Amino acid sequence: MLPGIDHLLEAAENEPALKGVPRPVLIRCGRETVESLRSSILREDPDVGAETLSEAAVLKRFAERADRETTLNLRPVINGTGVVIHTNLGRSPLAPEAVENIVRISNRYSNLEFDLSRGKRGSRYDAVEDILCEITGAEAAMAVNNNAGAVLLCLNTLAEGREVIVSRGELVEIGGSFRIPDVMSRSGAVLKEVGSTNRTHLRDYETAVNEATGLLLKVHQSNYSIVGFTRSVSVFELTELGRRRGLPVMEDLGSGTLIDFSRYGMIKEPTVMDSVSAGPDLVTFSGDKLLGGPQAGLIVGKKEVLDAVKKNPLTRALRIDKMTLAALESTLRLYRDPKRAVREIPTLRMLTAPEVEIERRAEKCKGLLEGIGDGRLSIQILNRASRVGGGALPLQELPSRCLGLKIEGISANTLERRMRNSDPPVIGRIEDDRFLLDFRTIQDDELTLIAEAVGRLLERGKG
Repeated sequence: MLPGIDHLLEAAENEPALKGVPRPVLIRCGRETVESLRSSILREDPDVGAETLSEAAVLKRFAERADRETTLNLRPVINGTGVVIHTNLGRSPLAPEAVENIVRISNRYSNLEFDLSRGKRGSRYDAVEDILCEITGAEAAMAVNNNAGAVLLCLNTLAEGREVIVSRGELVEIGGSFRIPDVMSRSGAVLKEVGSTNRTHLRDYETAVNEATGLLLKVHQSNYSIVGFTRSVSVFELTELGRRRGLPVMEDLGSGTLIDFSRYGMIKEPTVMDSVSAGPDLVTFSGDKLLGGPQAGLIVGKKEVLDAVKKNPLTRALRIDKMTLAALESTLRLYRDPKRAVREIPTLRMLTAPEVEIERRAEKCKGLLEGIGDGRLSIQILNRASRVGGGALPLQELPSRCLGLKIEGISANTLERRMRNSDPPVIGRIEDDRFLLDFRTIQDDELTLIAEAVGRLLERGKG
C-alpha cells in the first residue's frame, strides 16, 4: 500500500501547501515519510492500518513533514512562564527603536569601522563608547559578545600568569554550567580564594596580597543570595586596598542595571553607576539582561586600563557585530531619559508593570477564551508570583495574575505540550494540575493568538 516516491512528487504538484518547496527537500521528505511508515509496519505497530496507509493520509504526513522542514528553527514564542528575563526564551525582547535600527543598519553598508569625519579607518567601539561613558560616568568603555567574554578578556589583559584574589562566597556559576573559576583558568589567571562561603573580611584580601598578585576581583552574587550570618567586602573598600597596594581592581556585576529598581518597590540592586563611582579600574556587565538590550558584554572603567584591554588580541575574537551594535546603541540612548527607558524597553516595562495592568490583560484573555463557548474548558484567574530571571534578583517575587486552564479529557501535561507545539508556540507552566499562563510576560497583541491556539486545540479534541 505504500506509494512510490515518484507518486508522492506528482501528488505534491497539486498540493497548494507544497508549492514553492525545493524539489530536493520534497524528495527527502517523501523518502522519510515512506521509510517511517515502513518501519511502523515491520514492527507491527497497531496504530498503522489501512486508514493510515491511504493515499490521502500518506500525502498529509508528507506535507506536514515538508512544512516542518521548511519552517525556520528559530521562531517567536509567547512567554507565559512569568520569568521576565528567560534565558531559554531569548532573554530580553528589544525595544522597537532597537529593532528598527537593526533593520536600518543591516540591510545597507554602514560606518562600522570607518571614521566619517577623518575619512579613515575607525573603531567599532566608538558607536557605543560615548553613550556608555555618559550614562555610567566612566572614563572609557567598550562592548564584546557577552559578559563571560568580557570577564575573560579583562582577566587575561590584567592578570595572565598572575594571581587574582576573589572571595570564596563570590565564585558563582552562571547559566550553562559556566563557572567563574573556569573562566579565570581559561584566561591564564591563577585563582586565589579568600574568606569563607558566608563571611569575607578586608583583612582576608590584605593577607593574601603578595608579589604574584595581579588583580583584586569582586563578583556580584547576581544569581543567588547568602543570608543570615554574612559579611562581604564592598567594591569601594576593595578599591581603597588596591590603591594602597598598587593593584588593579575589577568588579563583575553580571546582570548589570542602569535603573534603581528600589524606586519601583523592588529589592535594591547595585547600579553600574554605583560601581563606577566607587572607583574600580574595570566594571563588567551584561547587555541583554536587566539592561534590556541585545546579548553583549559591556566593559567600563579607567581609560588607561581600557586602552590595554582594547589592544589584547582576544578582543578581535570576542568582538560584536554591526547588528548587535545597532541594537545596543539604540537601547543605551533610551537611558538618557530613565522614565522613557522604563516605558519603552520591554524588560523594564514588564518588571515594573503594576498589578492592575496585568490583571486587565488576564481578564481580557479570559473573556476571549470564554467566547469560544466550549463547556470542556475551565478558566480561573489566580494570584501568583513572577520572577525576574536571567540570574538577577533571585529573592525578588513580583506579584502577578495567571490564567489556570483545564480541559475536560485532556491532562495538564498534554495541554502544555500541545500549546507548546502550536503556532506560535505558547509556553506556560503546570501547577496544581492546571496549565498556567502568567500575564506579566504576555503582551497585549498576544492575547488573540493565545485564544486562537486554545480554540484550535479544542476543535482538534472534538475530532
